[in-house]
Amino acid sequence: MTTRTASFVFATLLLAIPLTAAPPDPATFSIVAADPAAGEVGVAVASRFFAVGTVVPHAEATVGAVATQASANSSYGPRGLDLLSRGLTAEETLKVLLRADDGRDRRQVGIVTASGDSATFSGPGCNAWAGGRHGPGYAVQGNILVGEGVVVAMERSFLATQGKPLAERLLLALKAGDAAGGDSRGRQSAALLVCRPKAGYNGFTDRAIDIRVDDSTDPFGEITRLLGMALPNDHWNRAWTAFMAKSFPEALTFQEKAAAAAETQPGMLPEVLYDLAVIRLANGDKPGALAAARRALALNPKLAAQAAKDDDLAGIREELK
Repeated sequence: MTTRTASFVFATLLLAIPLTAAPPDPATFSIVAADPAAGEVGVAVASRFFAVGTVVPHAEATVGAVATQASANSSYGPRGLDLLSRGLTAEETLKVLLRADDGRDRRQVGIVTASGDSATFSGPGCNAWAGGRHGPGYAVQGNILVGEGVVVAMERSFLATQGKPLAERLLLALKAGDAAGGDSRGRQSAALLVCRPKAGYNGFTDRAIDIRVDDSTDPFGEITRLLGMALPNDHWNRAWTAFMAKSFPEALTFQEKAAAAAETQPGMLPEVLYDLAVIRLANGDKPGALAAARRALALNPKLAAQAAKDDDLAGIREELK
């Protein structure tokens, strides 16, 4: 072969190689679940896939939750929630989504309604091991797993943690799946979403908890840390929404919970205590308000400038000087 011929062959081979590779399918394991008594629905998901939380989890308070994965059709999230909101069951919603999708054999979906009706689907074209399990209030599913033991462990964990907040149950189920082997390719990202009516800041959205780890060598450790902040923050949001509605006793109940939970979160504790002082004062507890405010200012002296002008603390302003 001449040099010129060899160069032509080499150039031809280079042209045949794609310059960019398509991103991998979001192969993953997930759980969708509902807590009808608490009025909550949610999704937890983990994968060896960048930013899996931007693709898989979808939820809406009073409606349900959807996890769409494998060769994910991301439209399944909003379309599934819309169908559930129209009164379709989880199985009926699943059938409608799959019926018009030529790529259904490569899809994997978990669906739960706000009342706890559930369904899961793993197409025959999903990469092994792939499958799922479901029951009242939950559906677990995964693909490219080390084996069926992953979803079995997730189901067992979820059923064994009744009585705990839904967010904690979802994370514990996810960790149980990881401990059982998880995604056979390894770890990279995770996400956890819980929705409840008027749960967001000032009650304008339904997102009680919305946390994600897009890229980490330890996504489970990081999402555990974030949930440690998200749980007191959820109480804090509920308290402030009630405070703004002048439901002061209800606000106090949740802010006391927020302060207790924030004791392990030094980064947020001063501000939580500051609002505890405001809410205690609104409930007529001046000594308690002073104690909370003084501790807040001791932990973060920069709050003193705000306290000096805050009408919500007018009743204790002189004592704080």
